[in-house]
Amino acid sequence: MEENNIELTHPYYDVVVVGAGAAGLMAAGTAAKNGNKVLLLEKMEKPARKIRITGKGRCNLTNARPAEEFAENVRTNGEWLHIAMSEFSNKATMRFFERMGVKLVVERGERVFPESGKAADIANALEFFCRDYDVEIQCNSRVTSILTSGGKVYGLKYMNKRGFERKIEVANIIITTGGVSYPATGSTGDGYTFADRVGHTIESVRPSLTPLISNHPQIEYIKSVWLKNINARLFVGGEMVREEFGEMSFSDRGLEGAVILRLSRDAVDGLLDEKSVKIELDLKPALTEDVLRERIKREVAEMHPDEIFAELVRRLVPKPLVVPICKELDVHSRLYISKVTEKEFERLIKVLKGWSFPISDYAPFEYAVVTAGGVSCKEVNEYTMESLKVSGLYFAGEVLDVDANTGGYNLQIAFSTGHLAGLLKK
Repeated sequence: MEENNIELTHPYYDVVVVGAGAAGLMAAGTAAKNGNKVLLLEKMEKPARKIRITGKGRCNLTNARPAEEFAENVRTNGEWLHIAMSEFSNKATMRFFERMGVKLVVERGERVFPESGKAADIANALEFFCRDYDVEIQCNSRVTSILTSGGKVYGLKYMNKRGFERKIEVANIIITTGGVSYPATGSTGDGYTFADRVGHTIESVRPSLTPLISNHPQIEYIKSVWLKNINARLFVGGEMVREEFGEMSFSDRGLEGAVILRLSRDAVDGLLDEKSVKIELDLKPALTEDVLRERIKREVAEMHPDEIFAELVRRLVPKPLVVPICKELDVHSRLYISKVTEKEFERLIKVLKGWSFPISDYAPFEYAVVTAGGVSCKEVNEYTMESLKVSGLYFAGEVLDVDANTGGYNLQIAFSTGHLAGLLKK
């Protein structure tokens, strides 16, 4: 860079936080509340871009389940997270936002949302929290490097809005740059680069809570179909590894919805290991095969011989699935019910109880809710979030190798780790 494009600055800060997402805003506000002079740098034009779109714009900010049930939904390094969760639990998060004037509601699955249904209320509350304690927030400021010497942080460099590189000397830096999911919001993996350059191990980064892609021939006929109360089983390498109950949907991106997102973590790992992956859908989880068989016999007995096979299937599944299931069975939808064979009825039962979709790929980071992998937790002090390799360097949020199921768990991880990092000493 040319000399006349460099600006040097020496304002005094106790802490610089890099990234104004959920973890960064919580860390910055907490650090400032504890008496530190804090600068928060954000490369996008405003803070909390990802928060504002999460939960389809409603923001599922945490989950109200008891601690032990919450921990069961953390997929990676749940035990390591225990201290952060103890210091700032899901209940503490709810109290925090209520004190900031955000009314909350607890919905099905103990998911917590702002009563207004507006994610912006959560984003704004976090920003107000920071400004209440005089955090200096600079947007359009992209950090380019972390400066260290002798195993300690001494500053950083960043590009400001005008294109000038600036250097700040500071003894404490908190990295809260997120992962690489939803890159349009600013999550482009910068934190992994910073951590790698100072000697940290980066665990394999891949999409988590992401749609799954299938080359099943019936997929094109069932786009936009939403299914409730189904059971999905994930098979990797021929073995069932996970089972989930709830809602799912089909779209241009593939298989989606809460059930699929919860299964996607293991599905992605299986695909990366080059193993066969498939999902079997039980469309009638409340019925055993024997009970379903008797149900079909009763339905057939009530039908006129001239009624067609599609009419029977329609009594068992949502209308958009009728023709695709007939195609799956290779039974003409307009075949008279009196002509359907016992073998075809048995195949119908098998499909209703285990419709198989081979998984050929997964949606990219643009569609993933969170990122799995990241800065190795073995190299971060679980009591402080400080690097065990570089004094004065802290990590919080999605940049760490911690991820969880959908349902508010991942945002809670960001709040808990961000709060703990913000408790750093001057």
